[in-house]
Amino acid sequence: MNQPPPRVLLGHGTENDFVVLPDPDGTVWPEDRLDAALVRRLCDRRAGLGGDGVLRVVRSRHVPDAPAVLGDDLDRCEWFMDHRNADGSTAEMCGNGIRLFLHVLVSEGLLDRASCESGVLVGTRGGPRRVGATTDGRYWVDMGPAREFGAGEAELGGRTFAGVAVSMGNPHLACLTDVDVDGLDLSGTPRFDTGLFPEGVNVELVNVVEPGAHVRLRVVERGVGETRSCGTGACAAGYAAIAAAGRSEGTVVVDVPGGRLSVEVTPGTTVLTGPAVLVAAGELCAEWLAG
Repeated sequence: MNQPPPRVLLGHGTENDFVVLPDPDGTVWPEDRLDAALVRRLCDRRAGLGGDGVLRVVRSRHVPDAPAVLGDDLDRCEWFMDHRNADGSTAEMCGNGIRLFLHVLVSEGLLDRASCESGVLVGTRGGPRRVGATTDGRYWVDMGPAREFGAGEAELGGRTFAGVAVSMGNPHLACLTDVDVDGLDLSGTPRFDTGLFPEGVNVELVNVVEPGAHVRLRVVERGVGETRSCGTGACAAGYAAIAAAGRSEGTVVVDVPGGRLSVEVTPGTTVLTGPAVLVAAGELCAEWLAG
C-alpha cells in the first residue's frame, strides 16, 4: 500500500522562517530519515522550500533524546519541538520557532487555542518551555532565566564588537554598540572566542533606542547566518540592555528586521511575546524526495 505524500507547512515568527513537518506519532520523519542532508535540502531557498530551519511537530515519547534533555519533565511535555538549523545540526531552543510550533498545534487541531492561554509545556533540547496564546492573536513563551557567563568579543565585517555572553538555553554574545546596525555587513562568519563558546554562538548587534526599554537588533545565528529575527537573541539583547541600564528587570521592545517583539526580564525568568504566521501548506513531491 502506497504511503501518502508527507505534508509540509511553511511559517514564520517575525520573518524567522521555518519548514514545519507535522509528525505527531513519529512515523513520517523518524530520526534515520530526517538526517542533516535532508534538512539542508528542505531549507535550500533555490532547490528546496527555503527556511532558517526545520521544526518537526512530534510527541515527546517518539524522540530518542527527549528523556535525556527533559528528565523528570518528560511526562509533562506531550509535545516536542524537534528543531534543526538550516545546516542540518540540531538546535536547543528558538523563541520564534516555539511560538510558531504552538500556532501549528492549534491550527492542526491538536490543541485548543483557548486552553493554551495559561500556557502548555513543550519539550525542547534546551529543556521544557511553557508557551501560550494571547487574546490578541499573538503567542508568548517563558524562556527561562537569562544566564550571564562572561564577556567576549566578535569580529565581523572588519569590526570588533565587545559583548556579554548570555545563555538562553543556547549561547549568545549580545553586543551593544553605537555603530548603526542597519549599515553593518553581516554576510560573513563571525570570529569569536571558541574557549568561551565551544559549541558556537549567536551574535547580536544591538543599538539602544531608549535605555533599558527599546532596542534595535540584527543577529547572526550559528549554522544559519543572518536571520530576520531570533527570539532567543531578542531575549539576550533585552537582558543586556536592562543590565546596561543598571537594572535587573523590565520590559524591552525589540525591533528586528522582521518585525517587533517584546521581552520581559525578571531575575527569575524571561518572557518573549510576538506573532506567529502560517504561510502555506502542501505536500512534498515524490520526485523531489527521490532526488
